[in-house]
Amino acid sequence: MTGKIIKGIAGFYYVHDGKDRVYECKAKGVFRNKKIKPLVGDNVEFSVLDETEGEGNIDAILPRANALVRPAVANIDQALVVFSLTHPSPNLNLLDRFLVMMEIQQVPVIICFNKMDLGDDELMGTYRSIYEAAGYEVKFISAIDETGVEEVREILRGKTSVLAGPSGVGKSSLTNCIQPRAAMETGDISHKIERGKHTTRHSQLFYVEENTYMMDTPGFSSMFTPDLEEGELKDYFPEFAQYEEDCRFLGCVHVGEKVCGVKEALKDGRLSRSRYGNYLLMYDELKKKRRY
Repeated sequence: MTGKIIKGIAGFYYVHDGKDRVYECKAKGVFRNKKIKPLVGDNVEFSVLDETEGEGNIDAILPRANALVRPAVANIDQALVVFSLTHPSPNLNLLDRFLVMMEIQQVPVIICFNKMDLGDDELMGTYRSIYEAAGYEVKFISAIDETGVEEVREILRGKTSVLAGPSGVGKSSLTNCIQPRAAMETGDISHKIERGKHTTRHSQLFYVEENTYMMDTPGFSSMFTPDLEEGELKDYFPEFAQYEEDCRFLGCVHVGEKVCGVKEALKDGRLSRSRYGNYLLMYDELKKKRRY
């Protein structure tokens, strides 16, 4: 039989058969010998050992379309990155780091700002202008009253999607709206520090409908910086490309050069200052890493 791993805990892998049954499986020793670790999202061949108890063995891991490091998941079609519109205000540096990670791994991203009921049109317009200009699809929703949730459900249909973002932004609440059977634990924001409790403790895919899976991931408060050369970082800010023909030097990194199309676009207001500022921070980090 074939299925998809939807959860892995303590050496057991829970495999969904694509219909209505989940089997608790162990991976064969051959995977350990080859140092292959099954991932949530892996499509697998498995044998049923006990139909009544729903137990089986994973026999083979089918070829992966991709495999992410954080969150650790395979065969993702798209990422829905969720941040609060307000309460707490979005950490755009963290968002931009996530976007770079997904650009590197060629995973399409939809940016979803939750808690639109607590914001206003001006705030939504600000974030829409920053990220639509960078080439990303931007959605605004309210999981608490389900505004915009149906539109998100359409975006997810027929795909395996990962939901990612900091704790306390409403990822688990959104998951519950789309798939109530997920019964995710949701947490309140700490009013003292405006930081969410880590309510999701392991990565898990939820079956929504035929060929549709979604994953809510443990909330992150920091982001792994990939091992890039600093000169490569510009390639993962897609909005820079249209202005690079006005740079004097081929391979311009848009930092110290005097004649730079990207810096001119920034000066003219055609590029987001927050995006460029975060680019400089990441560029400096990568440069220092190489130095040491």
